[in-house]
Amino acid sequence: MYNVKSMDSNEFIDDGEILESISEAKKLVKDQAEIDRILAKARQYKGLTHREAAVLLEIDDDETLEKMYKTAREVKEEIYGKRIVIFAPLYLSNYCVNNCKYCGFKCSNKIGRHKLTQEEIREEVRALEAMGHKRLLLEAGEDDENCPIEYILECIKTIYDEKFENGAIRRVNIDIAATTAENYKKLKNAKIGTYLLFQETYHKPTYLEMHKGPKHNYEWHTEAMDRAMLGGGIDDVGIGALYGLYDYHYETIALLMHAEHLEAVAGVGPHTISIPRLLPAEGVDYESFPYLVNDRDFKKLVAIIRLAVPYTGMILTTRESVDFRKELLEVGISQMSAGSSVDVGGYANRNTIDEEGLEEKPQFNLADHRKPIDVIKDLVKDGYIPSYCTACYREGRTGDRFMPLAKSGQIKNCCHPNALLTFEEYISDYADEELKQMGQKMIDAEIQNVPNEKQRERAADYLRKIRSGARDLRF
Repeated sequence: MYNVKSMDSNEFIDDGEILESISEAKKLVKDQAEIDRILAKARQYKGLTHREAAVLLEIDDDETLEKMYKTAREVKEEIYGKRIVIFAPLYLSNYCVNNCKYCGFKCSNKIGRHKLTQEEIREEVRALEAMGHKRLLLEAGEDDENCPIEYILECIKTIYDEKFENGAIRRVNIDIAATTAENYKKLKNAKIGTYLLFQETYHKPTYLEMHKGPKHNYEWHTEAMDRAMLGGGIDDVGIGALYGLYDYHYETIALLMHAEHLEAVAGVGPHTISIPRLLPAEGVDYESFPYLVNDRDFKKLVAIIRLAVPYTGMILTTRESVDFRKELLEVGISQMSAGSSVDVGGYANRNTIDEEGLEEKPQFNLADHRKPIDVIKDLVKDGYIPSYCTACYREGRTGDRFMPLAKSGQIKNCCHPNALLTFEEYISDYADEELKQMGQKMIDAEIQNVPNEKQRERAADYLRKIRSGARDLRF
């Protein structure tokens, strides 16, 4: 049996092990007793190995898929209840020195380029805050000359320093290129939330084919989380694959191997896993990619990742359509973006024609164009609790201090009331009358479901105070 602890850091994505897992899974999937065993294990909320997940990836009959989806719903309900964390991406710069085949920001594209000034960042933050956002994900192309680490750090400070009548941005997550341990320390000191970096594809030959420029270095990119956690002291990291670059069976198994590796070497696995799917973009020959993932297979892999890593947040972006996002929420997704712009300066509607008359273009095309308030209304109608909670990050419950609470189930006594309290803030400060009525009815009912009696009483008291004007009360 594969043992992640025995492998050096540059070997933990083992091509031979992945191929063997796929080969063995094709045999085991014919054994219904083995599938039932794996699903029974998943219902214990302890996760699955990448080998067990590989077997589930081979399932193709509707009856067994529905059984797996039912299990995924049970696991998600047990861990996350009906909470859905809301965030928005903020693009700082579209300058990039890489020429990645799938990206609208690639350096060969003749598009307008821009880096936000600090005043433009303040304008973006004001626009985002007006939508109710409290949690941002910063994005930038890789360009050490136009977008060095010092610029990123300055942007973080600018965002945190911006204050509003209703508070401030409470958590800034970062999605920037793989960097050095020293730079990760700087990001840690700047009080970032989670550091995210997607491998794009774990299949090395495909990775090398897709990337030209500094990002071409597969090992440097793959080992970034080791440097961030072990060298930079960052507690929470987020990993992911861009589905559509290579076979989804391979990518999902490798993704779970990466999670196992981080658990082994850092003592805690990824805080989040993202599952972006390849979309059309400027200068990208979308139809030329042979491994595009259809909806049926994509839903399957989302459910399997939920079963394999039950305590890890799963992120879905506005790449997916409204109706399909609803389907995926049921089987595993726990975080989603709302009202996203993937343009530089897209929220404040700045001019996107550069001095040479070139028009800036988004990184990729979106599928969900709803305003944040409409996303929130739809979530409430479907029985979900929109959460703007950032309490664990701000109370120091991160990394190896968060996972024991999550795995023991104790975190519910914090997460459930915090979701309700932050949703009440949103309703009080940003909602229209329709959402206020819908939301407060939900909150009044859900506050009774806080498991611990003392926490429930305290949460009810906090709720009354928020409705009287208090803010940022948390567990």
